[in-house]
Amino acid sequence: MSKGVFITLEGTEGSGKSTQLKTIEQYLQQHNRRYIKVREPGGTPIAEEIRNLLKTPRKDDAMCDTTELLLMYAARAQLVNTVIKPAIEQGVDVICDRHDLSTVAYQGGGRGMDLGEIKVISKVVLGDFKPNLTILLDIDPIKGMQRAKARGELDRFEQSKMDFFVRVRNTYLECAKQDPNIIKVVNGDDTLDNVSSHIRKLLDNLYA
Repeated sequence: MSKGVFITLEGTEGSGKSTQLKTIEQYLQQHNRRYIKVREPGGTPIAEEIRNLLKTPRKDDAMCDTTELLLMYAARAQLVNTVIKPAIEQGVDVICDRHDLSTVAYQGGGRGMDLGEIKVISKVVLGDFKPNLTILLDIDPIKGMQRAKARGELDRFEQSKMDFFVRVRNTYLECAKQDPNIIKVVNGDDTLDNVSSHIRKLLDNLYA
């Protein structure tokens, strides 16, 4: 039995990930691929509880950056080991809304945490495990946050200042330059049809 394929979707707030996750699902359905869809942080009962801790704003106890980083990896360890890896071993493709690159961008770039330390923790949690394809939806953070605000109440990350999201975006793009074979940048500000078409071409190449 051939192994499944691991596809991740990345981007700052308002980049259109939810819409393009559907594009990927439709593609896999049309090509009769078995797949599951998960999200980070989250994807298992334990990881979803961690997600709630990470995303919910609170006034009684401000979360420090180290706590945030370790909670991210705790949720990731649970999801990867109990859901993602078993699925891939069984020949099932996995679509993941965010993965390890988000931590590099948000906690590394956005929070300014040491990238070397993040890499060490990532190695402990993931070893050499990584996606076959990462689709990075790139958009100007100002426009992205306008979209996010239009959706309704903002979570703890979305309440960050604009310079945080600028750093996140810049880190994403720098990572894409360093790993162009896996991380593919798609203009999230293009028309929906054009974005979807670009993603389908990337998937054509992946499954060729």
